[in-house]
Amino acid sequence: MSTDPIITDQPIPPAQTPSSLKSRLRLRLHSQFPSELMDEARDFMVYLPPMYEAEANRHYPTLYLQDGQNLFDPDTAFIPGKYWRVGETADELIMTGAIEPLVIVGIYNTGVRRIDEYTHIEDKRLGGGQADAYGRMLVEELKPFVDHRYRTLPGIENCGLGGSSLGGLVSMYLALRYGWVFGKLAVMSPSVWWRNRAILKTVARIKRKPELRIWLDIGTQEGQRALLDARALKTALVNKRWKLGEDLCYTEVEGGHHDEVAWSQRVAPMLQFLFPRHTGAPLLKAESR
Repeated sequence: MSTDPIITDQPIPPAQTPSSLKSRLRLRLHSQFPSELMDEARDFMVYLPPMYEAEANRHYPTLYLQDGQNLFDPDTAFIPGKYWRVGETADELIMTGAIEPLVIVGIYNTGVRRIDEYTHIEDKRLGGGQADAYGRMLVEELKPFVDHRYRTLPGIENCGLGGSSLGGLVSMYLALRYGWVFGKLAVMSPSVWWRNRAILKTVARIKRKPELRIWLDIGTQEGQRALLDARALKTALVNKRWKLGEDLCYTEVEGGHHDEVAWSQRVAPMLQFLFPRHTGAPLLKAESR
């Protein structure tokens, strides 16, 4: 299989807002990444931390996020202008020493195939059920390419996975399936409802709890059913010996909605929980303007 997608090695043109300038200059777009395991090629975006070029021998933990077009660029977001601001938020947290510097990979969804790829079991009415193939593509093809192309750290303690809505659902499923790959998990507003809460049965079948640090959240304005589903997922994890406040952070965000703006406001606490700055690590000098 060819692992040479079309790559935009030049920085992505900066947005007009000054706050986004620096992070956008360190985004790398990989277009039409090929796969032998999935029918469609896909784009993905790589965010590099502020010191990546200057510290040529340094390696970094990595976070893979679903729905990549909604993360970094207001122009590619599902609703134009409303995006997660992941680059700007990561920059601020890294420069203030709140988190460890990291590489963030945003995997674009494929539009009409999103439901298929982000669900682990088929629903008779809605379809789906291709998450296993999607997971293989991620673990066997895309991740090795990223590890070869960029300076990433090995080990599950240095690799995270996450997403929101159906992206949160598939991230939950894949993190449990690939416990030897992912050690950090961000599950935002997960679609627990899929196929009669099938993900709860998946959690209940765990025989051995993986070394997985989990961020789980839900907004109080996402509907009563979504709120109860998130609480049920939290309870299922606690029943499998995840400990609240230690390797599980569960948050109900007062007034939080099910949209990109709401999730953008949760990026900072999520990163701080999953990638906290190591004690004694030096603070970084601000980039020159």
